[in-house]
Amino acid sequence: MSTLNFPLLVVALSSAAMLAGNAAVAQEKDGWTGEASFSAGHTTGNTDTTDVGLGIDVAREQGVWTYEFVADGEYGEQDGVESRNRYFLSGDVDRLLDEKLIAFGRTSYEVDQFTGFDSRSFVGGGLGYHIYDGEQIKWTVRGGPGVKIDEVKRSIITDSLGAALIVPAETVSSFGAVARSAFGYKFNDNVDFTNETDVLYGDTSTQIENMVALTASVSTSISARVSYNVRYDTNPADGFEDTDTALKVALVYGFGQ
Repeated sequence: MSTLNFPLLVVALSSAAMLAGNAAVAQEKDGWTGEASFSAGHTTGNTDTTDVGLGIDVAREQGVWTYEFVADGEYGEQDGVESRNRYFLSGDVDRLLDEKLIAFGRTSYEVDQFTGFDSRSFVGGGLGYHIYDGEQIKWTVRGGPGVKIDEVKRSIITDSLGAALIVPAETVSSFGAVARSAFGYKFNDNVDFTNETDVLYGDTSTQIENMVALTASVSTSISARVSYNVRYDTNPADGFEDTDTALKVALVYGFGQ
């Protein structure tokens, strides 16, 4: 289940982007918005590689309800050998309780071939708050409990006497929690700055991720984006680094704005 056929992911995400874009044009009055992106970047940490990525982020507003779906994938090779293979899916449902307070439900699923986990999943929900929701500054925080499922890979470790020990694969379900801060600042009509921080807590490990990005409009629908991402794992599997970084340049197509 965790093996990713990247060409199939390319086709799936490209098709999804086209369908979402068509839906957004046809139903713009119903609140469809979103973006599709193609990126190239350099990753360090558990892998040291140049990779390419595809992503889509689609949201729809219906009165007090907002529905959002995110999918992205990254793939890289070094000297003809696969060195980066990751994909991520998430779905969110928000309900506005008053002008600033929201309730949300969230589910996410991640596979990264170059960590000690086959996959990580989360289902939960909680409350959020729009600290700022203006034309120039937007800042929303949210958090809540849930269930986190970690599929830990089989590994081989060496004991104090130098003997090799096989640690079997296992699936760990535990209490989890999610927290997120999304900050955006609009310098002008063409340039935006964003800073997004995500925390996914679990008994097996906790992932903390921060991304800063600068996006500049090239045309009505096309933008260029430069981003820097830092991801920290509090308890990586034996033989894996606790920190990964990624510097990316992306071409972004926005629709339904």
